Amino acid sequence: MKKTLALFSLGLGITLFQPLPIAVSQVSPTAPTTPTAAPAPLKLIDIGTCTPRSACLGWDEQLFFGHGGLGRDRQSLLKSIDNSLSYLNSDRAINAYNNYPIKEITRDRVRRSLQRFRQLVATAKTPAQLQANVKREFAFYKSVGDDGKGRVKFTAYYAPIYQASRTPTAEYKYPIYRVPSDFDQWTKPHPKREELEGVDGLLGNKSRLKGLEMFWLRDRFQAYMIHIQGSAKLRLTDGTETSVGFARGTDYPWTSIGRLLFQDGKLSKEQLNMPGIISYFQKNPQSMDNYLPRWERFIFFKETNGEPATGSTGVPLVPERSIATDKALLPPGALAVINGTFPYPNRRGQLVNRRVSRFVLDQDTGSAIKGPGRVDYFLGYGDVAGDRAGITVSTGSIYYLLLKE
Repeated sequence: MKKTLALFSLGLGITLFQPLPIAVSQVSPTAPTTPTAAPAPLKLIDIGTCTPRSACLGWDEQLFFGHGGLGRDRQSLLKSIDNSLSYLNSDRAINAYNNYPIKEITRDRVRRSLQRFRQLVATAKTPAQLQANVKREFAFYKSVGDDGKGRVKFTAYYAPIYQASRTPTAEYKYPIYRVPSDFDQWTKPHPKREELEGVDGLLGNKSRLKGLEMFWLRDRFQAYMIHIQGSAKLRLTDGTETSVGFARGTDYPWTSIGRLLFQDGKLSKEQLNMPGIISYFQKNPQSMDNYLPRWERFIFFKETNGEPATGSTGVPLVPERSIATDKALLPPGALAVINGTFPYPNRRGQLVNRRVSRFVLDQDTGSAIKGPGRVDYFLGYGDVAGDRAGITVSTGSIYYLLLKE
């Protein structure tokens, strides 16, 4: 959601801070240097044989039976495929694939692959049948990951649902803003978050954004979460509902608030998840003045009138079937299968981790999602999706599927 849901992993980019080792090398000033090409982000592999089938790539039982408290969602996958096919017919896709680094992965091949996969999904009777057909007809391109051996870090994102007001009141006082008309003329470096909304988020009439307020939230952290997630559904005080989505953002990198809290000893390793961060700020609301402005980027929004959250490819995101990756490296709109561990609600409503293999479409990106070893998984809307996204962090693998040539 460009990520465009400012789609930032784990909501707050909650990752353990591991300082990089400092490497010192001595190089002769006269030694010639030879530029080396960056390794390809995807590698064609033979996935071989695997038993039992339910533990193998492409065993997507959720298409046929549902599981983990979720119903069968074959129609969701078909819808997501159609969204990608729509994107692949656009000028945006033509331009993206003209510059894609792996020459055999073309826009036409991606499109034909989706068309055939759609037929297989629509007619398959069991997960085993779909799995076997895909293995027979498709080539598997594995991401090299963050270690060159295929290790991928998974996080998740969602679109929150919040109460909001179109007018400021004593209760609803934290605004989100539309794009300034002169934004393209703003000089760089852009103003930082603190300059635009104040340390406490209440700069108000003193802000250069005065008059650009769209909606007001009653909770500062909720307003901040809309910046992080890049979109939200809003239930308004007049009884109507609407939504907002990412429009533009100032030019600053991602800063992990979770990492900062961990570094400062405010959270333990076990508390490094969204519930832990929310709990900390509920108990220490004054700390928001210190930590929230340290993500200097500021997001501007547009009202989307209830439309679904939209990815960087310009198509609606489908819960459980859309992912965000680094679009400079991984093929936009393409079919993939992810293999990782994600939390699902059980029959008692508790979240339990399950190892799953899911067919997904690569339809989004985000400034915090960089390199071939990062995938953000879109989990949908509202509190349950937020609870799941807030504790999603695991390692696994991702494979892009293209028709054999």
